[in-house]
Parts: sequence; C-alpha cells; structure tokens
Amino acid sequence: MRRLLWGARRALPGLKTGTQWLGSRGPHSTASPAMERAVVRCVPAEPKLSVSFVLGDGSARHMQRDQAEPLGRALARIANNAGKGNAKAAKKSKKARAESGAPPPPLPTVCLFSQDGQAVAEDVPNAEAWQDGTVLQVGETRYRVERNPPALTELQLPRSLLAGFPVCPKVRTEFGSPAHCLFRWYQEQKAEPGVAAAAAAATGWVEAPGGTERVFTPSNAHIGLRLKLICTPANELRRYGLAREAESGGPVEAGPGACTFDARHLYTKKVTGPGLIRTVTYNILADIYAQTELSRTVLYPYCAPYSLELDYRQNLLKKELAGYSADIICLQEVDKSVFTDSLGPALDAFGLEGLFRIKEKQHEGLATFYRRDRFSLLSQHDIALNQALLEDPLHKELRDQLALYPDVQEKVQQRSSVLQVSVLQSTSDPSRKVCVANTHLYWHPKGGNIRLIQAAVALSHIRHITHNVYPATPIIFCGDFNSTPSTGMYSFVSNGSVAEDHEDWGSNGEEKPCRISLTHPLRLKSACGEPAYTNYVGGFHGCLDYIFIDESALEVEQVIPLPSHEEVTTHQALPSVSHPSDHIALICDLKWK
Repeated sequence: MRRLLWGARRALPGLKTGTQWLGSRGPHSTASPAMERAVVRCVPAEPKLSVSFVLGDGSARHMQRDQAEPLGRALARIANNAGKGNAKAAKKSKKARAESGAPPPPLPTVCLFSQDGQAVAEDVPNAEAWQDGTVLQVGETRYRVERNPPALTELQLPRSLLAGFPVCPKVRTEFGSPAHCLFRWYQEQKAEPGVAAAAAAATGWVEAPGGTERVFTPSNAHIGLRLKLICTPANELRRYGLAREAESGGPVEAGPGACTFDARHLYTKKVTGPGLIRTVTYNILADIYAQTELSRTVLYPYCAPYSLELDYRQNLLKKELAGYSADIICLQEVDKSVFTDSLGPALDAFGLEGLFRIKEKQHEGLATFYRRDRFSLLSQHDIALNQALLEDPLHKELRDQLALYPDVQEKVQQRSSVLQVSVLQSTSDPSRKVCVANTHLYWHPKGGNIRLIQAAVALSHIRHITHNVYPATPIIFCGDFNSTPSTGMYSFVSNGSVAEDHEDWGSNGEEKPCRISLTHPLRLKSACGEPAYTNYVGGFHGCLDYIFIDESALEVEQVIPLPSHEEVTTHQALPSVSHPSDHIALICDLKWK
C-alpha cells in the first residue's frame, strides 16, 4: 500500500498528503506548502456559487451561496459551521465546563484576504470576492482559494474487461479536458501462494506497467485481477484539480482469441497520410435488437448467449474500431446509451469526435465520428426523412407525385429513418471540405418502394447542402441501405435514375404500385464495389452496406479486404464470439482528386 501511495504522489499533482496539497498548478506551484485548499465553483450563468473545504477536524464543508450576496454573510455562515464543529468537539468536556463555569467556545474568526494580503470588504458580492489566489482564514487555518479548478464530474470503468482489449474509461471534466488529464492505472497485487484469504485481501494495489495513458490494454497476466484508475483533472495551462479513483467491478477475463477483424488491422496500423481519408461504415447491431427473445431463439440461435451481451460486444467493437485508425466512421444502430457511455468516450480517447442523431421515437440512431486533428465540424444538417418529405419545399414535386399513392405515402410517413449530414473542413487545408452523410433505410424485404422514396429525399437534401449551402463540396454517403446491388435503390443512387416501371415500385404487392420516375444529378459510385455480402446471418447473406463517393472529386486509393468466408463462418454466422455484429464493416482509403 505504501508503494501505491508513493506512486500516486509522484503521478498526481493535487493529491492530498496529510495536511499538505501538492500544488494545484503542478509540482512547481509557489503556493505555501502548509496551506489547505478551498475550492470555489462560480459559473456566470448560474445564480449560486459553491465553496468547499475541509475543517481542521477532518469534516468537509460544502456551501451554496448566492453570487450577488455580500461576502460578509457567507463568512458568517462559514464561522457558524466551523463553530458547530468546535461545539461537537467541546461537548465531551461539557461537564468539566459546567463545574468550572467556563463559557462555551466562541465562533472562530473568519476572513477573506486578497492576493496582496488585504482583507476583502464584507459588502463585496460573492462572485467578485472569491477570486483565484485569495486566502480564506478560519480561526488558525488558512486556505488558498482555487476558483474553477479542473474537476472530474464523472470517472467510470467499463463493467466488462477482457485481456488484449482496450479499457477506455468514461471521463467527464469541468474546467478541464480529458486530453490533458493525468492517468495512473493499478492492478490488484497477487497474493503469494499459501497466504491466507484475509491477508491476501489486504495486499492492495500495485502500479500496472505502462499504465500512464488514458487507455489501458490488460494482458493475459491481468486475468483474474481487478483494475483501478486514478485520474487527476487538468487543463491546457497545466492546472490540476483533485484526483479521483475508479475500480473495476470485476476482474479481467480471458479474451476470445482470434477475431474476424485482426487480419484487417494489419492494413490499418497507422493513420493515413496527407490527402487520404480512411472511411468506415458499420451497422453495429443495436443492443435493443440483440437482447430480445427473437434474437436469441430465431435470428441468432447459433450465437453463444454471453456473446450477445452488450458489455461483451462493446469490448470487441472498441478494439475493432480503434484498430482501423479511421478518419471518418459512420455507424448505424447505435443505442443512445452506447454512444454516451461507451463508444463516445472510447473513440474520443483515440482522437475521434462523435456526433449522434437518434431515430424518431426510437432508442437507437446514427453516429458519425471524425478525427479531430484532420477535420473540424463546420455545420450539421440532419433531417428525419418522413418529416422532410412532408414539410420541406425542396421535396414538393416528389410530395405531389406521391399524393397519388396514399397507401405508400402513409407507409413512408410511418418510418423513423433519419439522415445525418455533417460538413467537415480539413484542418491542414481549409479550402478542402467534405459532406459526410450517414443513413439507415427501412429494413423490410418488401419495402423497396419505401427505400426508393427515402433515398430520393436523402439525395435531394445532400445535393442542396453541397450545391447551395457549400457549393462544390465532395460527398461521402455511408450507411446501411438494406438494398442489394440488384435493387432499384442501388441503381438509383449509382446510376442517377430509376424508371417508373421498375419492379421495386410494386415490391409490397398489397398497395397500388407507384409509377414515379426518379432522377438525381450527383455522380456517386460504391467505393468498395459490390461485395458478396456485408450482412451474414443464419437465414440470409447479402450486400446491404455501402460507401458512396462523389467520383468527380474523390477516388479510391485502397479497399481494406473483408474477412475471409472461413473467418465469417467459423461460428456458423454473425454475430459470434469473435465478431460483435451481424454486419461487417466496410473500410476504404479515399484520395482527393
């Protein structure tokens, strides 16, 4: 345990040791080494500020005061609180005081001093009085005031840990950034053979070798051991806040061995060079669909139940996505909680910024990630396809045509599909922009007519963004289109038109067939061609996912090979213990023309 504390002291500025703080501004702080710390949180948009400190008896005090309140009232409240602590301490000697006739102990003197040593006037408003570097004195104890230091608002480890798979903590900060925080990982100390259980439980923690980064990948040596993370919040000015720790709920478990994406990672070890854009599209299988009786017994009966669990699949997904070293990732079927609590924080640790758009009246949606040192976000133009068709003047012609087929129109309006559109700008060459679109079209096998309408709305919207809002901006259109290369939807997107007599207009067979001719002027092609399949389940396999690119401005440098058929079918079909989804990611490196 002593070794743990010494390591923490070396690694974590701001960690309290006895009554001494190792400088909130780092190892070279000029603050008085004997001075305690009072933390003030004051945000202009909020009516109150908070003051937190620890009294000499070890009791913590946390006060909320109006920002406009005079300082004198806050100091009086501090004196009263400190006096209560003194009163409790003196209560034990009440009988002795009664016998001697001594009065109760007086309230301590409380004052706030400016950085130049002058007492701050008591009529000064709290928001103005509690400045960084001022000194609060409570009786004989002095506190250095730190206003809005970096703080951790959340620190959490994943529930499932697998050897060989990255552990990405969820880190949320205030007045700081996870990118500037300090991290130190620890592992449970192995008990020596023959040591009693009680003694083994008290052996504590030791530093994990190489555990000083935000992401830690446990090895087989960690199997059976729990992990602990101590994180110190910080900002770009190397100002440090109070460290917090998080322990894993369970031990590291053995990984599944070889995964379907391992061989693909050999092609994507490094981030692409200048002028290239590595792009990924992937339907990751939403947990709300994987965790159903239908999924376990009908859709994926061949899949081991534990490998359908969210925590298990998230381990595989994080490793798979991180290993692609992508510049742009478009995901479909992303649970909102997965984006917020798992994938978002994990990919952020690997340098990717995430955007999320939930489906209408659903718990899952789309996520687009971009590498923040390659791109910056200019704007977002997300739409719900049914709402845009109904309300946007851009689609009036299509809306009027569809009015002749009310049954089809109603079915289109019932669908919850959305289109996520993000316009990104190159950080190295601001003249280069790219419009990244992401969608997941209607799933039903007999819904080809619905998908044609959805694709028409999506393409009209994308064209508006790339021709009117940001003229001459190249397009990368990713998604699960639920359409094989033989369908009208695929032909429409890649060829620019679909005839009114195409068989997909009557694909349902129940309502009156549409007779609509659709066209668009965009020059789009499938960057990864037409793979034999991107979805492989027990009862179906086919190509449903695509990365469509603007061939007038972009060209394909390389397509990362898909897993071999033997790898995909090792466990019969997908998902499996070695693959987290029923779809396969498409990956390609694109080049500006």
